[in-house]
Amino acid sequence: MTLHLLHLKRCPIFEQLQIEETLLCSDNRDFCIINEGTHPAIVMGISGKPEQLIHQAHLSANPIPVIKRFSGGGTVVVDENTLFITFIFTKTSHNFPSYPEPIMRWTEEIYKDTFGLSEFALKENDYVIGERKCGGNAQYIKKYRWLHHTSFLFHFDPNRMDYLLHPPKTPTYRAGRKHTDFLCTLSEHFETQQEFVIALKNTLAKRYTLSEIASLDIPLMSCSRCAFV
Repeated sequence: MTLHLLHLKRCPIFEQLQIEETLLCSDNRDFCIINEGTHPAIVMGISGKPEQLIHQAHLSANPIPVIKRFSGGGTVVVDENTLFITFIFTKTSHNFPSYPEPIMRWTEEIYKDTFGLSEFALKENDYVIGERKCGGNAQYIKKYRWLHHTSFLFHFDPNRMDYLLHPPKTPTYRAGRKHTDFLCTLSEHFETQQEFVIALKNTLAKRYTLSEIASLDIPLMSCSRCAFV
């Protein structure tokens, strides 16, 4: 099976989301999208409420873009040290059911192989190393295709976490911890983002025939559900 690989660097997150939605809705190929970093922004799930999730006074004093993506999931602060990985597949491409849990179990195996760490696991829809979160996920499942995207923390600026309020709903394993105690980074295990990307590509090459593409040859969706808030 061929897996098309689109490797981006510092692509703005809004443009990345438009690319993802276009490939999900207007293409029939299978894709992995890698994006190494973006300009600082806050990204919310489609049903997120800014007043419940974002520290409004801090945002007013230190403005950065706030974006609603087309998928569900939680709210994250992203920047040049965020590593984005997205998988887009047709439902018939694998033999597991195209439902959230089987999809996430498949991605867990991909990343376990990539990390090579016994402490890496999927826990309550998050990727964790031990008891700390290193990556957050969201999905979008259509009639014939599905998308799973992840934002991994290679580094993070603790001051930027001040944009986020403690959300009304949190995973049990967080146990009330503040962001700086709840999160960990890939930089604790990989020297550079490129090292992680190479490990991921090697993992995927064991399972698929990789076909790297330099750019898209289709226009981005003009009716995207992504929006600036």
